[in-house]
Amino acid sequence: MNEGDFTRKRCEMVQDQIVARGIKNPKVVEAFKSVPRHLFVSKDQQAAAYGDYPLPIGFEQTISQPYMVALMTEILDLKAGLKILEVGTGSGYQAAILAFLGLRVYSVERIPQLADKAGKIINSLGYRVNIKTGDGTLGWSEHALYDRIIVTAAASEMPKNLIEQLGLEGKLAIPVGGGFHQDLTVVNKLSLEELKEEKICGCIFVPLLGSYGHKDQ
Repeated sequence: MNEGDFTRKRCEMVQDQIVARGIKNPKVVEAFKSVPRHLFVSKDQQAAAYGDYPLPIGFEQTISQPYMVALMTEILDLKAGLKILEVGTGSGYQAAILAFLGLRVYSVERIPQLADKAGKIINSLGYRVNIKTGDGTLGWSEHALYDRIIVTAAASEMPKNLIEQLGLEGKLAIPVGGGFHQDLTVVNKLSLEELKEEKICGCIFVPLLGSYGHKDQ
């Protein structure tokens, strides 16, 4: 496939999978039209990169279904200049979308090989993302507090230490549950004592592993 084919498939993905399912934010739509998703998967997977499903990226991890990435992006009500923590860099695609939208992105990945590969792809595209290897359930306290936090793996329960790293009036998007029953949940931090949680939809993500997630497998 040539770049023209990828561009056409990317536009079809945006129209058929994202806009048609209710994603309305024009900046989010622009990001998905612009960021080349096929570069974030292996060469033998590139022809399928714009399909309506997740794809394996190695180490028992996946690049999420395009619509789910778009949904998590939209529900966080993002604005350029906000500081966001991503737990689970994975392929780097979500981080690239966030950087395209003008956010200050800090991303933590527990698998060194994925962190290194994602960083190289993101840098080659000219996006700016701060990536470190480590236990994402610990967050990245040096740069807290965050305006937004996005978790791209499923927690068994709401990670309290990530809530602590979220600033007042901040939002966190996270899948919560286990196995094949998870809810994509948005948390609004209204005050130091008050949180507002909203379940958006059912979803399936790989488990969040680490000190405050599912234990390493």
